[in-house]
Amino acid sequence: MASLSLKGMGVALITPFDAEKEIDYVALEGMIEYLIAGRADYLVVLGTTGETATLTAEERIIVRRFVVEKVNGRIPLVVGMGGNCTRELVEDLRHSDLSGYSAILSVAPFYNKPSQEGLFEHYKCVVEASPLPVILYNVPGRTGVNISASTTLRIAGLGDKVIGIKEASGDFKQIETIINHCPEYFSVISGDDSLTYPLMTLGAVGVISVVGNAFPKTFGKMVRLCLDGNYQGALPIHYKFSRLYDELFVDGNPAGVKSLLHDMGKIANELRLPLVPTRLETSEELRKILSELRVK
Repeated sequence: MASLSLKGMGVALITPFDAEKEIDYVALEGMIEYLIAGRADYLVVLGTTGETATLTAEERIIVRRFVVEKVNGRIPLVVGMGGNCTRELVEDLRHSDLSGYSAILSVAPFYNKPSQEGLFEHYKCVVEASPLPVILYNVPGRTGVNISASTTLRIAGLGDKVIGIKEASGDFKQIETIINHCPEYFSVISGDDSLTYPLMTLGAVGVISVVGNAFPKTFGKMVRLCLDGNYQGALPIHYKFSRLYDELFVDGNPAGVKSLLHDMGKIANELRLPLVPTRLETSEELRKILSELRVK
């Protein structure tokens, strides 16, 4: 198991599909090599951007092992392990082969809309069952529930096995409260590409990025400049991506980034239902932005 620093640019790895909607393992290997060459600090496997909800249980196991094999210890790996049935998730954590991974990223339970006490008790069970350090994932726009700052800090207080949170609430006051009051061993990671720069000025240590799938070198450079305290140097890169931030998610994630990667010649523009590719006008706008960016 490789050691993990949450500082820098983690990339939420896509899952490429072929024309028959089957996993394209050749393209997946190509993406892994592209991201390692682009200096991604770590990869997050089987997250939202990986369309994990559309994969079968068997496919998730195969992808999990495939990425470990192809990365071969060159950079750390984080695996998404979440669910809205605590008992089922606990059993999965106890019995899954997670060798080769450094941590799990566990999204807040979705659909159920638990109370803050329910969230705490859920994560307490996850932390106890997980053989790896745990990163919380707060994305209320998808889950229907927000992990409040006080609940996040309470979960962080369970011990240094809880190493951080991917924050995608967009609530700056909430995130700033967590940064100011969290334990030393706990880090805040941006879960939103467009907010990475401002959040890092507040003390976030990096990002788990969607944009990084397409532009690991350039987006990663911005993150590293922020880590070095060179916000003046990072700001032009942040602004360079401002149009892309908006357009990439207008038809949902990962439809935007898959359209972009298709135009870059890296994958087929295929998603699994209920997800579909971007609309024609969105694809054309993304193609125009790609041409204007002229970055790698």
